[in-house]
Amino acid sequence: MIKKTVNSRIVAATKQICLYLCAILGFSCQQKPLAPGPENLINYVDPNIGSAHSRWFFYTPASLPSGMAKLGPSTNGHYGNKSGWEAVGYDQRHGSIEGFVHFHEFQIGGVSLMPTTGVLKTIPGDLEDPDEGYRSRFSHQDEIAKPGYYSVLLKDYGIRAEITATRRVGFHKYTFPEASQANIIFDIGRQQGESGDVVDAHVALNESGDIEGWVSTQPKYVSKYDGGSPVKMFFTASLNKVPDAFGTFRYSDIQAGKRSIAGPGSGMYLTFSDVGEGQSVEVSVGLSFTSLENARLNKAAEAKGYTFDKAKGSALSIWENELAKITVEGDNKEDKIKFYTSLFHALLGRGVANDVNGDYPKADGSVGRLPLDEDGMPAFNFINTDAIWGAFWNLTQLWALAWPEAYRDFVQTNLTVYKDRGWLGDGIANSRYVSGVGTNFVSLTAAAAFQCGIDGIDVDLAYEAARKDVLEWADRPPGAGKIDNRTFVKDGYVHYLDNWGDNEDGSHFSASHTLEYSFCAYAVAQFARALGKQRDFELLSSYADNWELLYDPTINFIVPRRADGSFKEGFRPEEAWKGFQEGNSWQYTFYVPHDIDGLLDKMGKPMFNARLDTIFNKSRKLGFGGGKEVDAFAGLENYYNHGNQPSLHMSYLFNFAGKPWLTQKWARLIMDEFYGTDGIHGYGYGQDEDQGQLGAWYVISAIGLFDVKGLTEVNPEIQFGSPLFKKITIKLPGGKGLVIKALENSKSNYYIQSLTLNGKGFNGFKVQREELMQGGELVFTMGPEPNKDWGVTGD
Repeated sequence: MIKKTVNSRIVAATKQICLYLCAILGFSCQQKPLAPGPENLINYVDPNIGSAHSRWFFYTPASLPSGMAKLGPSTNGHYGNKSGWEAVGYDQRHGSIEGFVHFHEFQIGGVSLMPTTGVLKTIPGDLEDPDEGYRSRFSHQDEIAKPGYYSVLLKDYGIRAEITATRRVGFHKYTFPEASQANIIFDIGRQQGESGDVVDAHVALNESGDIEGWVSTQPKYVSKYDGGSPVKMFFTASLNKVPDAFGTFRYSDIQAGKRSIAGPGSGMYLTFSDVGEGQSVEVSVGLSFTSLENARLNKAAEAKGYTFDKAKGSALSIWENELAKITVEGDNKEDKIKFYTSLFHALLGRGVANDVNGDYPKADGSVGRLPLDEDGMPAFNFINTDAIWGAFWNLTQLWALAWPEAYRDFVQTNLTVYKDRGWLGDGIANSRYVSGVGTNFVSLTAAAAFQCGIDGIDVDLAYEAARKDVLEWADRPPGAGKIDNRTFVKDGYVHYLDNWGDNEDGSHFSASHTLEYSFCAYAVAQFARALGKQRDFELLSSYADNWELLYDPTINFIVPRRADGSFKEGFRPEEAWKGFQEGNSWQYTFYVPHDIDGLLDKMGKPMFNARLDTIFNKSRKLGFGGGKEVDAFAGLENYYNHGNQPSLHMSYLFNFAGKPWLTQKWARLIMDEFYGTDGIHGYGYGQDEDQGQLGAWYVISAIGLFDVKGLTEVNPEIQFGSPLFKKITIKLPGGKGLVIKALENSKSNYYIQSLTLNGKGFNGFKVQREELMQGGELVFTMGPEPNKDWGVTGD
């Protein structure tokens, strides 16, 4: 009876998977392999850009947009990382590969495969001594990386390894040289990337020939923010060839002929004898975060009848269709490479965590079920996500423009967690809280989604959760962020604490938290206003002004304040970390996106503009970040740091201060100089590309459209920057289109001379988003010198 039920579910899911992909994910289900040619947008994507010192989830070319199956080569994944966030996984500067890993999310990693020839080894070995273990040397010249596909020659073995994926299934193809013995190693019980320590693992070869199992890990951020509940990953793998021998291992202890093994360090190997030149073995690996049964279900639904080549062709076509939602035309190939690589990273991040039947992992280890639509498919995707800190200046604006389903999934995921747990999370790893920075902007992004008219959101629940996030603190779990919210709500600002960290009495990052909470309060106030909740609107609006309590008019900087009301002694505006999370007061003083007029009143336009312009002139000498220092936090004590979130809106502030030509200048120069096209100089120099945020900033800035307020107004208004290309065509939701032309555009012609919107002259620096979303044509005329009469007002 159980077997019959499982089979019927598999059949039903198989019939519906095409509909699911089309209706829910927006992908075409009748994909044909792409013919090679320069007209294909995927040929402009180079995943290796910025891959030196990159985060665990950054380099996963063999994946679909927001895929659960995020496959990529690992050069040092088993090293793990000390704090849970440092760069690990694939580094452009490394010379050997230790395996191909399936799960790559924030705080989630596991299930590695590696093909070898010759004597079996079951430890990966170190980068400094590749011969110690099963890792292999490789050359970037023998590497192919593009959206949906990765291939490399493992030089030590002469094996061509290829990987690709559907949404929840990874595909491998290993082409061997002539060898007396070839091996495929399933290294399951070993730490991978940000996974943290392995708590337990199990792997078995069943009678049908499938290799199945699971691994349970203890991520560092789950331990820190959510009481230590583990994260579990399940897999089922099928091969197109029967091995001649098999066995298990625990680290270096090999047990030939054994069918199963459990515990940390567990793995399995398959051996093929007398392999002929060019013989290939294909492996398909179904994945799930909920159960082995659902891993089988996912594989049956998404991989039935798929060869490796068919899966590869489908993946390439899906990526091509997604990238083609924004097409750009221009003469500079390097700009197109930056653009589509950035768009690739923006679409890659935040992977789906639910199964095809709607099952999703709950924080208590049980399995939940998402609501189903009239076709029996999940009404939205439940996703794993890094914190959304700063994403209102990049990702959410991109989602709202052309990928509303991604925005819906993000909000509905967090509302599902809210229903399950009582609080919005800051970051989510299988429903576990993994707060990245101790704050929480989910309330703001949910409010902005409502203002943008994103369909499929439970509005009443979103408002309830957002209001609670801004105004409450009692019994708030650390992973929900804002555990210092009591002092903000009671006293108007977060008290500065000398000791590192946050608690109910304040925070070491008190100034930046006060600014962030003020911005959140503004966003939810506008949410209340739009819903006709006048009392809440007035209450929340009063908190939106609280940033003023930290403004020191004697020096015109934001300064941390202690509980007794005194400003922090020994204050230096360039000093990071003391009062400011991942930044300093030069940067955070301009962190009042919701009340720029108020900041202008305090500082005065002359000082405001002069200080901003000085900041950018000095920062340009350091590439608008940390110079050439390869480090995620390089630039935190500089005047401006594009490599981290708190600064990302600053170049657009000139629009509001009567000098829009300086917005045009600095936005364009940041695009040209901060962003690069090689492994080290990609997103700055080894700076933090947090699941597509810096990429998304480049995309929306290259389009020439940006909202400093993060779409939080009742009727959001979009400001103009400096469009990078001569022509940009955007496929808007509902089948509409927006064409942006930039006449006379060039590397030196980045100043707007005039603008027409649907044939009518337009002299303001901003436009209502709703008007743009109706489609039509924006035509900029560009020139080498600023037109100081254009755009000096918002009208």
